[in-house]
Amino acid sequence: MRNFSLSFILLFLLISFSLSAQSGRTPAPARKGMVVSSHYLASQVGQQILADGGNAVDAAIGTAFALAVTLPSAGNIGGGGFLVYHGAEGKVTSFNFREKAPLAATADMYLDENGNIRDNTNHDGPLSVGVPGTVAGLWLAHQRLGSKPWPELVQPAIELAEQGFPSTWAMQGILRFYQQVEGPEYEAAKKAFLKKGTGLYEPGELWKQPDLAATLKRIQRDGRDGFYKGETARLIADFMRKHGGIITEKDLEKYEAAEQEPIHGAYRGYDIYAMAPPSSGGVALVEMLNILEGFNLKEAGHNSALYLHLLTEAMRRAYADRAQYLGDPLFNPDMPVEQLISKDHAETLRNTIGLFMASPSDSSRFNQALMVAESEETTHFSVVDQEGNAVSLTYTLEYGYGSRLVVEGAGFLLNNEMGDFNPVPGVTNTRGQIGTKPNLVAPEKRMLSSMTPTIVARGGKPVLVIGSPGGRTIINTVLQVVLNVIDHGMNIGQAIEAGRIHHQWLPDVTSFEEFSISPDTRRLYEMMGHRVRFRGEQGSAMGIFIDQEKGLIYGTADSRDFDGRAVGN
Repeated sequence: MRNFSLSFILLFLLISFSLSAQSGRTPAPARKGMVVSSHYLASQVGQQILADGGNAVDAAIGTAFALAVTLPSAGNIGGGGFLVYHGAEGKVTSFNFREKAPLAATADMYLDENGNIRDNTNHDGPLSVGVPGTVAGLWLAHQRLGSKPWPELVQPAIELAEQGFPSTWAMQGILRFYQQVEGPEYEAAKKAFLKKGTGLYEPGELWKQPDLAATLKRIQRDGRDGFYKGETARLIADFMRKHGGIITEKDLEKYEAAEQEPIHGAYRGYDIYAMAPPSSGGVALVEMLNILEGFNLKEAGHNSALYLHLLTEAMRRAYADRAQYLGDPLFNPDMPVEQLISKDHAETLRNTIGLFMASPSDSSRFNQALMVAESEETTHFSVVDQEGNAVSLTYTLEYGYGSRLVVEGAGFLLNNEMGDFNPVPGVTNTRGQIGTKPNLVAPEKRMLSSMTPTIVARGGKPVLVIGSPGGRTIINTVLQVVLNVIDHGMNIGQAIEAGRIHHQWLPDVTSFEEFSISPDTRRLYEMMGHRVRFRGEQGSAMGIFIDQEKGLIYGTADSRDFDGRAVGN
């Protein structure tokens, strides 16, 4: 087994950066493989696996476990997500490892006697935790498509947890939270994140995670069963029993990830592959592309008022369909997915768009039902190996640091994904609280997601690997990067760095990143009837473009992410 010592990783990191450093709009070039993630050490782990002969799936597994150590806000073994794969020879598949509701879950489990949410329990505390899926998903992908021994892929994360790595500025907020928060359920988190359970790690100080390293060693030794059975499963179930949660050993043993067909669409001669439900990302992305295919976006001009109007109207319609129809397919067998992604449906919707007038977003369209907003704290990474195989993977804990609960003795954070279900059956409103029967809580049901890991191909070969964090903004971030590349001819760096907008049907307002449009463009856009608000950065896309003619791979880590890096050779 190769010894991935931290000193070796850091040394190789410096060498690698000198060969393939990426800065802003200038992508990093490579010939033999590329990994782009939200933490430079995790990107390096994945790239080293490629250099040692691993394939894209191997590198994705190693990167994912490394992020579980170095990016505790979103990288995880206590959460879940989705993986899209496109092989160099044309094989396309995806893996669904979204969390599930525990067996004891019910549709009204968060409501008090008056029908109101009780103390935000769908987002805070042990009841907010869904049965984690990440380890099962990585294990299944390895069994189907991996090439290197599983223990080698987990080893770098173990060494990062044991030997430590520099704490970052990004962690200061959670450290101060743990210093102040009270309650026995947070004692394990204090032990994991604070010096001797009380002190702050300053940026740059070495942070070690021995309990997490022990958990990773069980996963290394026993694969999937090292998490869902045995000591780790016992620790999770004991923590739940002690603090009022409902996940049991039976929940963990029963959990299975699933390989499934991705959503497939076509746009201007390109194939689009993205996640099918319970992710809404693929359906909404393809629906919007189908609508926009009927307009000359290049002629309209990037981020012109007309262009932004057309994007907004496509977003409005796709997000309305998302709210009405989508959920876990095992609990909603009649979802009209094929209709939603059809060219005919897009033409019908396109014909309702006025070229110079905004449409209204009418909340009375559906029966009333409540859905809270998704957190924007997720992470995405993209991988391409020397053979041209590609992986696009997005996973999350939901909120930043999930539930902020750490399993005692196991060292990892638990998700709070149960908040992605609709906790109050029966209410939609203009503030953006939406949700219908397809996404109500039920035992073993997966909650609806906006994660949109995507691969764009041409002629049976992947050319663009892309995804982003950002809650419900994820789909629109991915949409705009795809349009920037295909319609506007941008390189992957330009496509990712360009300013973004977001509209999600309700509330009926378009958010713009600050400084992303001129005052003149804003005035023209508002004259069409659109409402505007400004926000901070939207998403953090991690992308790779493959130039099949030149045999070059270009990677860009979004500069919106301070610790992100594209690493290749």
